[in-house]
Amino acid sequence: MHKMKVCFYTLGCKLNFSESSTLAREFIAGGYERTEEFRDADVCVINSCSVTEHADKKCRNIIRRIHKLNPEAIIAVTGCYAQLKPYEIAAIEGVDIVLSNNDKGDLYRKVVELGKKGVRQEVTSCSTEELTRFFAAFSSGDRTRAFLKVQDGCDYCCSYCTIHNARGSSRNMPIADIVKEAQSIAAQGHKEIVITGVNTGDFGRTTGESFADLLRALDGVEGIERYRISSIEPNLLTDEIIDICATSSKFQPHFHIPIQSGCDKILGDMKRRYNTSMFKARIEAVRRAMPDAFIGIDVIAGFPGETDEDFQTTYDFLEALAPAYLHVFPYSARANTPAAAMKNKVQDSIKTERAARLERLCEKLHRDFYDKYVGTEAKVLWESSIKAGWMVGFTENYIKVRLPYDASRINLTEKVRLIEVDDNCEMLAEIIK
Repeated sequence: MHKMKVCFYTLGCKLNFSESSTLAREFIAGGYERTEEFRDADVCVINSCSVTEHADKKCRNIIRRIHKLNPEAIIAVTGCYAQLKPYEIAAIEGVDIVLSNNDKGDLYRKVVELGKKGVRQEVTSCSTEELTRFFAAFSSGDRTRAFLKVQDGCDYCCSYCTIHNARGSSRNMPIADIVKEAQSIAAQGHKEIVITGVNTGDFGRTTGESFADLLRALDGVEGIERYRISSIEPNLLTDEIIDICATSSKFQPHFHIPIQSGCDKILGDMKRRYNTSMFKARIEAVRRAMPDAFIGIDVIAGFPGETDEDFQTTYDFLEALAPAYLHVFPYSARANTPAAAMKNKVQDSIKTERAARLERLCEKLHRDFYDKYVGTEAKVLWESSIKAGWMVGFTENYIKVRLPYDASRINLTEKVRLIEVDDNCEMLAEIIK
C-alpha cells in the first residue's frame, strides 16, 4: 500500500520553522511520511514569508518549480505572504490550498478534506483584526536544539514593516502551557531551547504575565541545559531580563537585538521606540553583566531619506559599538506601509553598496570577536550535522566550534580549549579531558 508523503518548504523566520515542524508532526501522526524531495511528495506545504519582496518572489518561484516537477501533488501555502496576498498566490497554477495565518493550524485537516487533486481550490483570508488565534509550535528537526514559540503578532507599527498586518496583534499562551511544551521538548532529548516570537519581549499581552516571569519559569524546567532568546527589541531588554540571564546557569550570554539604523533621524522616520543613546546604554548594560556576551544586531541599509552622511553615522556607530555580528538587510518597500510612500528613495545600486560595506564590517567584527577567545576554555554542545568529516557545536557565547566528527559526542556538552580561527570563521578546538 502506498504510504502518503509530505514535503515542507519553509521561508523566513525561526517562528515559521517551529510552526512547520509542528504541522509536520501532525501529518506524521496521520500516517504520512516526511520527504525532502518535491518530486516524491503527495502533498507539498509552503510556509511563506513576506518580510521582503525577495521572499515573496522566492515563494512564487518555488510553487512553480514544485508544480512543474510534480503536477499531481497537492500544493498548500500558508504563512505571511498567504495572509497578505492570498488571491495572488491562489492564481498561481498548481496551488490547491491557501490558508491565512489564523487558519494555519487547520492545514492538515484541510488537506485531508481536499482529498483528490483538482476537486476544488480552497482559499481562506482574514483581516489583521481577525488574527486572534494562537498556533502553539516548537521545532524538532535538530537533535540538539529546539525553537519554542512563546508569542505571536506585534503591536509596534514600524513604518517599513508589514509584520503587524501579516501576524496581527501581540498575543501569547499562558506560561504554564509553555512550560509544558518545554518539558515535552526536554523529554525528546533536546538540550537547548531558542525562545522565539514575532516581538518576543512583548510576551504577556493576553495573559497579564511578563517576559521576565516566563524566563524564570523556564529556568526551572529539568533536562534543558541551555536557553537562548532569538531576538528582543532594545526597549524591552530591561535590567530585570539582563539580570535573570546573567545569574542563571541556563540562559546563555547571547543576544540578538535589532537596531535597524544607527542614525537618530532615520530611527524617527522608522517609528522605532528608542534612539541610539538608549540602544548604546542597553548594550553597555548587557556587557557589564555578561562581559563575554555575543551580541548580534539587525540593520537596514538604504531606508528612504538615508543620505550618505546618515549612513556614515550608522556605520561609525556600529563600528564603535563593536557587536559580534551584523545581520544586514537592504531596505525593501512593502505594500501598505508608510515607508513605501516616502519620498527620497535610495537608488538600488547605493543600497547594495551600503549593504556590502556593512557586510564587510560584519566580517571584521565577527573575526575580532572570535580572536578574543583563542586560548580560552569554553563549554560546547555538539550538534548532529556532519560536513566534510567535521561536526560543529556552539560555546555558551555562540562561537561556532568544529571537531572531527564523532557520533558519540552528539548532544553532549564538553569542555574544550579554543585553539585557532579558520578561514571560514569557525573555531578549532581540543577536548579538555
